[in-house]
Amino acid sequence: MAGARLSGDDEGMTEINILPLVDIILVVLIIFMVTTSYIVSPSIKVNLPDAATGEATAPSSLAVSVLTDGTLLLDGKPVTDLGLREAVRAAKASGKEVVCLIAGDTDARHGDVTRVIDLVKQEGVAKFAINIDPITPVTTPTPAP
Repeated sequence: MAGARLSGDDEGMTEINILPLVDIILVVLIIFMVTTSYIVSPSIKVNLPDAATGEATAPSSLAVSVLTDGTLLLDGKPVTDLGLREAVRAAKASGKEVVCLIAGDTDARHGDVTRVIDLVKQEGVAKFAINIDPITPVTTPTPAP
């Protein structure tokens, strides 16, 4: 066996080669960055009003948006008042409790948002929430005694 030598050196490997680990982590990072752009769902931009007292809500059955021109969107698709009523009736017919999340644009008329609230309440929806963008409340300092 030409070329094969056994040395009398019994020292083991004293260093860990981390270069393959770094390569694997970089590949995983690149895969993560590429796939996250496909995971983000498209949405319609609604300029929500800010409020400091908002609370988290459970996932809603129906998401209604009121745009600045009074257009209604149900789950991102344009809908008329009659279409919204039919969607509420269909959701109630499924036997589950119907919850509406109403997102009114900051520049939407108050009357348009009130009309949607009234519409869903007329159809028997007892639970609804107004969608907002949360902000941190500004507190005024109390004077020292």
